Amino acid sequence: MRISVPTIPQAVLSSATAAKTISPAAAAQRIASFLAPGNVTTITGAGVSVDSGIRAYRGSKGRYLNPNYKSYQELVDPTEKGFAFRQRYWLRSYLGYKPVQEARPNTTHYALAALQHTNVIPKLITQNVDGLHHKSLAHVWDEARMKERILELHGSLHKVQCSHGHIVDRQTFQDRLSAANPEWKVYMDELEATGQRPRTNPDGDVALEGIEYDTFKVPECPDCLLDNKRNSILKPELIFFGESIPPEVRDRSIADIEECDRLFLVGTTLATYSAFRLLKHALELKKPVLLLNVGPTRADPLPGLEKIELASGLVMRDVVRAVL
Repeated sequence: MRISVPTIPQAVLSSATAAKTISPAAAAQRIASFLAPGNVTTITGAGVSVDSGIRAYRGSKGRYLNPNYKSYQELVDPTEKGFAFRQRYWLRSYLGYKPVQEARPNTTHYALAALQHTNVIPKLITQNVDGLHHKSLAHVWDEARMKERILELHGSLHKVQCSHGHIVDRQTFQDRLSAANPEWKVYMDELEATGQRPRTNPDGDVALEGIEYDTFKVPECPDCLLDNKRNSILKPELIFFGESIPPEVRDRSIADIEECDRLFLVGTTLATYSAFRLLKHALELKKPVLLLNVGPTRADPLPGLEKIELASGLVMRDVVRAVL
C-alpha cells in the first residue's frame, strides 16, 4: 500500500455536526469501561503528541495544516531536480529534528504506557514518527520488547537510510549535516539560545520563509564511498507520501487488529488510508471500536463507531486510575 496525502472527504467535512457534549469525568468512565476487559489494540495519531509540543497534521475543523508534504519520488530522484529537493528537505529537517529529539512524553503517552505495561493494551500501532511512545516505556522495557509491542506504521525519524540500504542513527547524521554546513549550525545554535525555534511539523521539518536552499550541503553516504559509490540519496526511515508501507509492517498491523477483542483509537483523524483501513477491518470483524479525538475524522459516517470528542490529555490520567 502506498501512502497518499491525508484527506478527509469534503462530504464528511460538510456534513459534520456539533459533537454531543460529554464531561471529562463521564468520558473517562466510558473509556475505562471500554478498556477494562483487556486485549485492546490501540491506534494513535498526531493528536497524541500535541501536548509534547509537536504540531498536529490537522486543525479542529479538519483542515490539513502542512501543505509542504514530502514526495518519495522527488526525494529519491537521481537528477539535479531531485538533489535540489533533498537540499530543501534536509535543511528544513535539520532545523526541525532537535525539537522532536528533545520532546518528552506527555500525560497521554504515559497513560497508554501504563495500560501497555499491565497488558490491558497488548499491541499499540502508532502513525507517529516521533518515538514518544518508546520514550514513555524506556525505563521499564528493553528495545526488543518495545519492538514487539509497538508498531510504527509510518516508520521513525530517528534513523536515516541511504538508497543502498546503509543505516545510521539520526544524531550521527545530524552531526554530519552540522559539519558540512557550519553556518547553519551557528544559525541553529542562535535559535536555541533565543528560544525562537520555528514550529515543528509532525514529520520533523519546519516552515522557512525567504530561504535559499541551493548552498545547503547534503553529505554523501560514507559506507557507499567505501564501495566506490557516490550517493547523497538519503532519507529518514519514515514512509513518505507515494512510498509503500513494507509488507511485513502491513501484515503485522492487520494481525494486531484481528487478534484483539476491541479497538481504541486516540488523537487521529484517520485521514491516512493506512490507518483508516485498519479501523474498517475491525468494524468488518464486528469488533467494538471507540475513537477519542477532537474534530471531524474520516471515520465519522461509519456505522458501529463510537466517538468521544475530547482532547486525550483531559481524560487519560483518570482512565488509567479507573482501569488499574
